[in-house]
Amino acid sequence: MRIRVPLAALLVVLAAAADAAPIAGTASLSGAVQALVSKQQMRRLLPDDSARTLVIASGLGAASSSCSYAAVALARSLFRKGANFTSAMAFQFGSTNLVLELGIILAVLIGWQFTAAEFVGGPIMIALMALLFRRFLTPDMVDEARQEADRGVLGRMEGHAEMDMSITEGGSVWRRLRSSRGFTAISNYFVMDWAAVWMDVVGGLLIAGALAAWVPNSFWQGLFLEHHRVLATIWGPLIGPLVAVLSFVCSIGNVPLAAVLWNGGISFGGVIAFIFADLIILPILNIYRKYYGRPMAAFLFMTFYATMAASGLIVDLLFKLVGLEPTGARHAKVTDAGVSWNYTTVLNIIFLTLAAVLVVRYFRKGGGVAMLRMMSKPIAANPAEAHAPG
Repeated sequence: MRIRVPLAALLVVLAAAADAAPIAGTASLSGAVQALVSKQQMRRLLPDDSARTLVIASGLGAASSSCSYAAVALARSLFRKGANFTSAMAFQFGSTNLVLELGIILAVLIGWQFTAAEFVGGPIMIALMALLFRRFLTPDMVDEARQEADRGVLGRMEGHAEMDMSITEGGSVWRRLRSSRGFTAISNYFVMDWAAVWMDVVGGLLIAGALAAWVPNSFWQGLFLEHHRVLATIWGPLIGPLVAVLSFVCSIGNVPLAAVLWNGGISFGGVIAFIFADLIILPILNIYRKYYGRPMAAFLFMTFYATMAASGLIVDLLFKLVGLEPTGARHAKVTDAGVSWNYTTVLNIIFLTLAAVLVVRYFRKGGGVAMLRMMSKPIAANPAEAHAPG
């Protein structure tokens, strides 16, 4: 069945139409967390690759921006300033695969089972990555990667990764949150997080719409071995990340394309592995090469691919076992927004009003287009602009 991507779909995903309230709300929450927890505190919390540290790294990532490029840049920043490399990668995984925005969009476009699978599979993927790193990552490799990282070669969203507008002084968390400076910091993070991901969201919708319209389902069914149930279960998690590598779409923008693949016949685990693989798309692999050198970039690709594929397969088998895997006709689609008055309408009004207030606060307190442009430039290149408005 063809996926329809009308104008209303853009509004849904961008938190400007029906059912967008939870997305705007979680973005506001993310901004609040970033405003209260400094990057210096993040580095201090990630000294090793113990289970406790990995949980903290994943949680901090989940509470931060969902932009893949910003997550990769911030992970390098944390690594350069003392964070453990494995923990920095766990932060990166959490920042792109455990954020609430991703789960909400999965539920809206494909179904709640995929949201559940995302949050079950994410920790599994991080645990598998840590095990592979402990087995194959040597101190010499880490030292070489640190030397490459310290060269400061630019990737994308460098400024966004370096900006630290957190409010760490001024009393309790609640008092800082209610302060004028805290409110401004939240508005800055809120606007910049949306500015960081909007191109990926729109790009993902456009690519998904084009593939749904121009590529027949018979092609996808043959590629994903839909009529060979056992083989498809194994093949889906293996081919899903490879499709992601070539898609060039990352962050939450790959969810619409995941819906296309699901309608086309890929296995449940294949969809999950595809979504996990936003950190090994070709542009980001090139950034790894710039950040850490070719050997580490190759190591990250192989270990990330293995963990993403394995996690997708594990989630598939687990959900089959407990009877949660979606069955029946596949009809993932972006629906047209309708007008009705119910509890979601009230939530829409509340959270979209909050979003509008944060945007207004951002511009009234000195934020603007120039500040958004800083997101793609290292702060060192903008010494006069190193501090965000307060």
